Amino acid sequence: MKKLSFLAALFVMCTGAFAQIEAPVKWSYASKKINSTEAVVFLKATIQKGWHIYSLNVKDGGPIKTSFTFTPSKEYSVIGKTSEPAPITRYEKVFSMNVSYFENTVVFQQKIRLKSPNASAVKGKLEYMTCNDMKCLPPEEVDFSIPLGK
Repeated sequence: MKKLSFLAALFVMCTGAFAQIEAPVKWSYASKKINSTEAVVFLKATIQKGWHIYSLNVKDGGPIKTSFTFTPSKEYSVIGKTSEPAPITRYEKVFSMNVSYFENTVVFQQKIRLKSPNASAVKGKLEYMTCNDMKCLPPEEVDFSIPLGK
């Protein structure tokens, strides 16, 4: 009987551990060709209620800012910096500073120069950090591949 009770308790603890994996942000992607030599890629974060991700522009000493690294290619090049809408800026005790962040949804945009008519996708990696009023999750890196529309 003791073995059965131990196994049941172990099962409940293991199930609880798996239930605690949190993924409060989902990423989606799109692109739009402006003309035969330029396109814009859109990187959208959908954020669960109560959570937020940080702006592209966070000062040193604060949280990990959202960043995008585009894979170098012979088919395309990045034009300028990634843009973002106006963020929310508030004081966060945990960082002892004002920080800029986004809630609910945010769409980042990056202009691309097409070097080849055969350019089919823009690839890269994004990094971001998610927090709520109680805790921050470790920074995450996500690989992306954004198909270019014809």
